[in-house]
Amino acid sequence: MFESKCFAFGHCYVCFGSMRRAKLILLQVLTLSQYLWAQEDLTAISPQDCSLKCVLQGGPGCVYCRISREDVARTLGVPSVETFGSCVPWPCFVFLGGQSSDVCQHYVHAPHDVTVEFVADENTKYDTVVVSWKPSQFGISFLRGFQVSLQALGGSHMACQLFLFQINISLSASHAQTVYQSDAFSRLTLGAQYAVTVMALPVPELWDKFYHSTMFSTRTCPEKNGLEHCKKDWYPKHIEVQQEEHDVIVTFNLAPPHFAINRYFSLCYGEGRRGGGGLKRYIIKPNSTKNRTHHSYHLQGLMVGFNYTCEIAVDEVDAVRKTFNVQVMQIKQEPPPTATPSLTLLLPVGVALAAALVVLLLAVVWKNHRQIRRKTEINPEIIEQHHDKKGNEEHVSLTSRLTPPRLLICYSSDDGHAHVRAVMQLAVFLQQHMATQVFLDLWDSLSLAEEGIMGWHCRRIQESDFVLVICSRGLQRRPTERDAGESRSTAAAVVSLMGEELGRAKAKGRDISKYMAAIFEYSEEKDIPAELGFVSRYTLPRDLPLLFSHIHGVALHKPGKYLRIEHITEEGYTKLPAGAALQWSIYEAGMALTNHQESCDEWGGKSQDNHVECV
Repeated sequence: MFESKCFAFGHCYVCFGSMRRAKLILLQVLTLSQYLWAQEDLTAISPQDCSLKCVLQGGPGCVYCRISREDVARTLGVPSVETFGSCVPWPCFVFLGGQSSDVCQHYVHAPHDVTVEFVADENTKYDTVVVSWKPSQFGISFLRGFQVSLQALGGSHMACQLFLFQINISLSASHAQTVYQSDAFSRLTLGAQYAVTVMALPVPELWDKFYHSTMFSTRTCPEKNGLEHCKKDWYPKHIEVQQEEHDVIVTFNLAPPHFAINRYFSLCYGEGRRGGGGLKRYIIKPNSTKNRTHHSYHLQGLMVGFNYTCEIAVDEVDAVRKTFNVQVMQIKQEPPPTATPSLTLLLPVGVALAAALVVLLLAVVWKNHRQIRRKTEINPEIIEQHHDKKGNEEHVSLTSRLTPPRLLICYSSDDGHAHVRAVMQLAVFLQQHMATQVFLDLWDSLSLAEEGIMGWHCRRIQESDFVLVICSRGLQRRPTERDAGESRSTAAAVVSLMGEELGRAKAKGRDISKYMAAIFEYSEEKDIPAELGFVSRYTLPRDLPLLFSHIHGVALHKPGKYLRIEHITEEGYTKLPAGAALQWSIYEAGMALTNHQESCDEWGGKSQDNHVECV
């Protein structure tokens, strides 16, 4: 007989037939309950709506609170800092200043597992995200809260959120598995890149490893809303090509009626040197009263026997183009029936012609026997080269390194905001489409504030694999007394540092391929400083393939071969959104420079633009 034992577990009673079996099963139940409790702890904690005063007084309802800039200014008397969008790290004494100064001698590691999740948003023009993370277990007892900042790459948009714990709460190592959430970051531009930084508070006196940054891209309009709701991203998806004799007919689907699009354009260009008659342009105006879903048009002027690459898009600026191929075939026509001559007349004539032809061939073979033998002895290397030209495409491996090459871009801001935007768009294109990690001072404002402008540039020059100097007219201007302490003279100082390094490397016979100089199309060769006279020079965007070859060490030309990378050629880079933005920014910068020079000539060398000076 076994004595029955019963135990109460929560709202349930569990009974067992033996004490040993009861202990074993109870241990399993407790283990399962601990696992379930651990899973409940992983639920993300959202911030509460409470005041900073409640946090400092240790109110029971203030566990994890969102704090606004106005609340900080009202409670602590600390004014809002608009320069960096209120994204300045809060020091220790702001939160714990009333206690002993020894409390501030702490060290809190950066949060980890930072993730970005998209949130449903009814606004079709913008995106909304929520950031979540886990605190580090190192120094967690000193943790008082978090600061989350979000900045647009290549733009000025910046937003910050501040979250604090109650003053009486002291976190333990078990809280390192807790997931914390931010409030929603809304009105983010679709199809843009952002950098989000989660910072542990208070900021340690040792400025190292107290924040974690990650980059992400918002959804494009078609990804969020669907292609049928995005006019700027819409393009014909269904294209059918038919050939009737020498007439080529293309049928495509029309844009939705609510887009109010009534005009399209199409381009066709042939392959090879002759190009099939050059570039063909077509303007298409469908009649929506006949058919609202599809339209057909004729490709006129195409040459028989050529392969053409064609594009079709809405006739608007920066419209997305749909590419398709057209092969104009030779249509064989049956000859008209003619009178058949008599077989008795054709037979003797045919026999005579055949005999004459045989005699002629024998004479040629007998006279040129040695020459024919020599010609038949073909060099195997020639055959191999011929097959290499006609064979499969060559696959080029860039490098065996695990990380992309690191490129530092230096420039002068003396040529105005349009020139700076062109540099920024170039950096975006290089990072997105040329497999390169770009360092740009505009993207690293936090490190600039910590190290200073020159300190940041010196460190990045040492860390980078390559350094590209964008030369312009403003780079030649010598700093004046008015520039003392400003960032205007930074580019000239960096160029001087490079000149010294290049001089030492040249004297010792070391490699100087790390340094490069480039100009945009609106600049001139004389804008390149004398210190960079020995480095490779490029004109952008024309020399994008050469710059790609320099950075990745890939040869564009080989015997009988030419490596062509379509999306970085002078004609192909504008098909990408980043390439089109780069082309437009270079055009705007060139126009701004021309207008500025005319203004300088008109006013006798005195600029009317406060941001650009006459050179």
